[in-house]
Amino acid sequence: MPKVFVGMSGGVDSSVAAMLLVEQGYDVTGVYMKNWSKDLPGMKCPWADDLADAKRVAVKLGIDFEVWDFEKEYHEKVVEYMLKEFKKGNTPNPDVMCNQEIKFKLFFEKAMERGADFIATGHYARIFSPESHLARAIDENKDQTYFLYRISEDAIAHTLFPVGEMLKPDVKKLAKEHGLHNAYKKESMGVCFVGEVGMKDFLKEYIDTQPGEIREVETEKKLGVHEGAVFYTIGQRHGLYLSGTAGEVNDGLPYYVVAKDLEKNIVYVSKNLNDSHIWTKELKLKDVLMRGEAKDVLVRLRHRAPLVKATFDKDTLHFENEIKRPAAGQSAVIYDGEICLGGGIIA
Repeated sequence: MPKVFVGMSGGVDSSVAAMLLVEQGYDVTGVYMKNWSKDLPGMKCPWADDLADAKRVAVKLGIDFEVWDFEKEYHEKVVEYMLKEFKKGNTPNPDVMCNQEIKFKLFFEKAMERGADFIATGHYARIFSPESHLARAIDENKDQTYFLYRISEDAIAHTLFPVGEMLKPDVKKLAKEHGLHNAYKKESMGVCFVGEVGMKDFLKEYIDTQPGEIREVETEKKLGVHEGAVFYTIGQRHGLYLSGTAGEVNDGLPYYVVAKDLEKNIVYVSKNLNDSHIWTKELKLKDVLMRGEAKDVLVRLRHRAPLVKATFDKDTLHFENEIKRPAAGQSAVIYDGEICLGGGIIA
């Protein structure tokens, strides 16, 4: 009977993953990864509630259940990385780093040391055997390979994604049919490890920022003030308070963030949708990680963003058509058909 440690977050996806593995005859141990427990002003960290939900499901399924504390490593590997990138003016993705450093490295390594044959999570993704290719989920709307592209080949070869073959409504329906109490638990949409708190509120706790000017890039005219340049991303149009009106001045056309000067603490905006800062046909990548080769590829530049055609050469993506430039620090994830080959961080 193969032994599997399944990461249980307290949510419906990982709960159903554990349930399916039990039904399939695996020797299942549920594990709650305690990555973050700190409360923030106005926001109580939900970790204790999530732990209770995960434990309750484990009891119902009749499986062993453990709590593995990765809080110290999480702060070092994910939070410190994220803060360092924001201070540089980039917009990092903590979910990508969490999967690379915690769930599919620390959790994976500890599970293997404990004699596991596999680990499992509730991610929407698939693995094509026997080559152990990471592939997109059946449910394209929920596919999470964008966040998983940096995990190692060794981890992929020893990972199970039980809900990757299912549609999200069917996962919820199955949970309800089996009497899982969290069948319709609301999904957290905030910072991955904190809960509903927004990224700006989180960053305010850790980064000292100063108000500065918002200027029109063409004229250098001051249009308003910002709370700190690190909070703004290229292409952003919401959350700009210019001359007292959100995102609009005089003629009602929206302004977009087109550049930031971190040294002078200035955010530059423009109404020109054709500004060269906003569009590009080429993206340079850094920290590229690939598990295969292909020249003509499909690329995803945000979770749930449509796949776009491109050619890939070493560290550069060339697009058929102009794309809206993603923020530096985000990920470009590369596919050959359904298979996720890897990707890199946008330079």
